[in-house]
Amino acid sequence: MSLWADLKLGYVARRNRVFSSPKFQHWAARLPVIRWIATRRAAGAFDLLAGFAYSQVLRAYVEGRLFEVLKDGPLSAAAIAPRLGLSEAAALTLLRAGRPLMLSEEPAPDHWMLGEQGAVFATNPGVQAMVRHHRLLYADLADPMALLRTDRAEPTSLSRFWTYAGALQGATERGEDTAEYSELMAASQHFVADEVLATVAFRDVERLLDVGGGHGAFLRHIGTAWPHLQLGLFDLPEVVETGAKVLGEAVGRARVTPHPGNFFSDSIPQGYDMVSLIRILHDHDDAPAQALLANIRKSLAPGSRLLIAEPMARIPGAEAMGEAFFGLYLWAMGSGRPRSPAEIIAMTRAAGFTAARFVATAQPVNASVIIATA
Repeated sequence: MSLWADLKLGYVARRNRVFSSPKFQHWAARLPVIRWIATRRAAGAFDLLAGFAYSQVLRAYVEGRLFEVLKDGPLSAAAIAPRLGLSEAAALTLLRAGRPLMLSEEPAPDHWMLGEQGAVFATNPGVQAMVRHHRLLYADLADPMALLRTDRAEPTSLSRFWTYAGALQGATERGEDTAEYSELMAASQHFVADEVLATVAFRDVERLLDVGGGHGAFLRHIGTAWPHLQLGLFDLPEVVETGAKVLGEAVGRARVTPHPGNFFSDSIPQGYDMVSLIRILHDHDDAPAQALLANIRKSLAPGSRLLIAEPMARIPGAEAMGEAFFGLYLWAMGSGRPRSPAEIIAMTRAAGFTAARFVATAQPVNASVIIATA
């Protein structure tokens, strides 16, 4: 271990001893500047404690359709309550709970309207779909230590949901799950596509292949913005058949080439100057993820590129999203883990790519980007 690492370890140990001292906490709470820092840290600590309650308030707003009700505001609590199927006291409790979270606002006494965050949620059905979906994660995290002690091969609420077979079953069997799957995929791909379009230029790309592209939501966004692109969609046969049809209707069938196959066991189609992996790599454990990168590298001619876009770990300003949220989410899903840009770049080099670079995005909670060159 380096001298710098030893010094850093020593500093953290001394800092923790100081911060954990009741005498220091009492002293810090009474000095003006340090008191401000201490107050912010206390608020942050309380947010950690109360975070589940905050998320459940948001869930109640979504599942109770309160955002839709508040669009008609200003409304009194008495007018809102029957539309939620709640007593006036219960409705008022929910309205007040959402007020500090900026979901609701009371600009005048008993005149309730959407808050700043509420206005964003109200107009974004994709985000609301994600909120509804997270009930599965909360169920799996009811006992987090039990979840972490469980063999990852054992089914969980999340792993059952994300099984392709479950997502693609007919409407008579699991129509609600299928609709939720489609809504979630469309929303998540839309967010990622926005970040990619804002940071990556496709003017020098002629043919783009999306590996594991599902029903083509990502390609639809990219292909609409860059109409010169020829688009290839690679996924399981039962997925790509529907996906290519939907994509062709959106951007023109002449631009779309379907490629049925399994990206682990089948060769990746050749002849594309860019291949994309959108929210795919972090879904897989290290060995299969490395094998996938190697399989893609074999298909690419020198100078062709691989675009990786997904939420990543250890991104400044989005650290909690990477390892706290997606770390547990992917554990509950039974496969994969969030990786830092440095880890992903090292994996691309091990797969035979000659170079790779990280591309920062405006909203890393949606995705960061890495471009590797064959």
